[in-house]
Amino acid sequence: MTPPILVAADSILHNGNIWCGYEDGVVEALAIWQGKILATGSSAEILKLQGAHTKLIDLDGAFATPGFNDAHLHLISTGLTLQWIDATPANLPTLDALLEAIRAKAASLPKGEWILARGYDQTKLDTGRHPLKAELDQAAPDHPVMLTRACGHVSIFNSVAFAKAGVDEAYAAPSGGLIEQKNGVLTGMVAENAQDVLRAAIPDPDENQLIEAIETAGEMLLSYGITSVMDAAVGHLAGFNEIRAYQIARRDDRLPVRSWLVLLGDPGKSIVPDCYRAGLVSGVGDDMLTIGAVKIFLDGSAGGRTAWMSRPYLGDDNNTGIQMLPDAELQDLVTDTHNKGYQLACHAIGDQAIEQLITAYEKALAATPDPNRRHRIEHCGFSTPAQHDRMQNAGIYPCPQQVFIYDFGDAYISVLGDERSRSSYPLKTWADLGFKPATGSDSPVCHPNPFPNLYTMLTRKTWKGTVMDAAQSVSIEEALRVYTEYGAFSQKQEHVKGRLVPGQVADIAVFSRNLLTATPEEILHETQCNMTLRGGKVVFTRD
Repeated sequence: MTPPILVAADSILHNGNIWCGYEDGVVEALAIWQGKILATGSSAEILKLQGAHTKLIDLDGAFATPGFNDAHLHLISTGLTLQWIDATPANLPTLDALLEAIRAKAASLPKGEWILARGYDQTKLDTGRHPLKAELDQAAPDHPVMLTRACGHVSIFNSVAFAKAGVDEAYAAPSGGLIEQKNGVLTGMVAENAQDVLRAAIPDPDENQLIEAIETAGEMLLSYGITSVMDAAVGHLAGFNEIRAYQIARRDDRLPVRSWLVLLGDPGKSIVPDCYRAGLVSGVGDDMLTIGAVKIFLDGSAGGRTAWMSRPYLGDDNNTGIQMLPDAELQDLVTDTHNKGYQLACHAIGDQAIEQLITAYEKALAATPDPNRRHRIEHCGFSTPAQHDRMQNAGIYPCPQQVFIYDFGDAYISVLGDERSRSSYPLKTWADLGFKPATGSDSPVCHPNPFPNLYTMLTRKTWKGTVMDAAQSVSIEEALRVYTEYGAFSQKQEHVKGRLVPGQVADIAVFSRNLLTATPEEILHETQCNMTLRGGKVVFTRD
């Protein structure tokens, strides 16, 4: 007589190739109970945990992994920009096509309504330059227009937008910002902090729009096997109302992905004081919605020539990028935030910005030691070996986006040259040093589709096929670890998610192809996610 089972699984996935984690190997089946992994093993072993009400999912040989963790994106912005003009090079590769899309949008809207577009990259446009205010004026003379570069650190505005914001040639750009003029005339380009001056004229999204953006973007991410995200700079668009929107989305079951919220901490825009008064400090929340870190911007983007570098950009000896904050102000901010108990996850791309941030972190940690605070450097694209040594000693972690190599690698070469560009975002070096680097898309900067990200980790190739230091490529097992286990580590949640082992949440992605045996090109062009489970429940299936 077969002894009765003590616990019957709620669900069983069997007859598959399930990659449980870098050190956990591949199994045929796993059992789920109360949203968590109960057991893994062969199909014969795990089916013994079947009870009268157990749901069986036959994978029919399909390949599955832990749900992916996009460790740096902007969830609300991703949802909102799905309604904007898609100005990415893949969609609008020429300036004429871009202007025609703006012209068509203008024809569909009442005069005076904003036209918003995002995704252009001047290095990929046929003109090889940024669009001009005069060109936007011709396409939409009766509508304010904001055309944002892919990186989000540079935007082009037309004359109506400048007028609405009250900005003309006499307007002084704020510290850490640029309102470009040539021959005493506005070109339309506005960068970094100065963008806030123009964007203030755009109506803030209301609560319903914020919640809809969270839900829409989250559902899209589930279709790629992404079950966890970090939302970088919560509060950037609508202040503390974004916290409210997340809480209501969580209550109303409209939060599709596990969300780790990083609070905007920039001077003049910070929501940290309100959050701190409400007790919303790092670690507060549950497995679905957690207060994560605080973000401060230190510089811009390399492709936009605003990342703060120690040496000038090519062809412009007077430009080393933009320093957002003086050293003393940053150090005071970091120390105060650290002392309040927050983890920090600050934006620094150029080597000089990274230097400034490491110094601020070191001083805060020296004054108030915490060896497991895990302060992060978001992006950390152009770090140096000497900086890596200091990061190791202080317990500071890089949190990069490897897809930047795919999307922007050729742009980096064009603005910085080979020496600085090809070794940027050194994933293999970071992993070998024990940094446990995660990855992400920075969506809407890059598309959250994980397959270009995986492809670049495996090949270090850009979209054009340029190889950006092949020595920094990793194996598929290492790449999957970056997207799962290391993402959880970056959020101090490695004991909650990131592996398919007993006790961790049952977040699972099922793919159309075995990623362990597929070529990089097959992963990039021929693979899709066919099923996603979050907490043991099927939340996406592909028809």
